[in-house]
Amino acid sequence: FQMASDDAPSGADFVKLISAEGLEFYVTRKVCLVSGTLRAMLTSQFSEAKSSEVNLSEIRASVLEKAIRYCHYKLRYQDGQGKVPAFKIEPDEALELLMASNYLDL
Repeated sequence: FQMASDDAPSGADFVKLISAEGLEFYVTRKVCLVSGTLRAMLTSQFSEAKSSEVNLSEIRASVLEKAIRYCHYKLRYQDGQGKVPAFKIEPDEALELLMASNYLDL
């Protein structure tokens, strides 16, 4: 994923996720579809499906970034082949990340 810049990716392969602070993360659609909530939004008649833009105003940027990293992790290791490394979560971010992952259905 990447944060917004002047040369932000465009097209249907990317989705713009916007944090509570207004930071924009451009994430591939494939990674976004790991989230049940984002999948529902992006594959329906919701405006998010048309615009490929999701405003997550309740999720802080640092938490959203960690959730995106988890989506990448889950996608990479979903087949269970080989040794799967631990996904590290710091104790001070655990509660907020738990609430975000519950909302995002991760």
